[in-house]
Amino acid sequence: MRRIPKDTANLIREKIDAIAADPYAPHNNVTKLAGRSGYRLHVGDWRVIYELQNEQVVMLVIKVGPRGEIYK
Repeated sequence: MRRIPKDTANLIREKIDAIAADPYAPHNNVTKLAGRSGYRLHVGDWRVIYELQNEQVVMLVIKVGPRGEIYK
């Protein structure tokens, strides 16, 4: 998260914290990934790819990056 602008990084952390607090509530800018497990969170031009592990409600952040690079 070092190369992300500080205000954007803070916003990403806030969004991740909100999802982690209640991962099954409907959240804006969250989409289930097509063709693979996990979810995508939109924060401006940045994307966060994450999975939920049901038994322990663990949120595993897999990748954070700009929209054009996140799926590579």
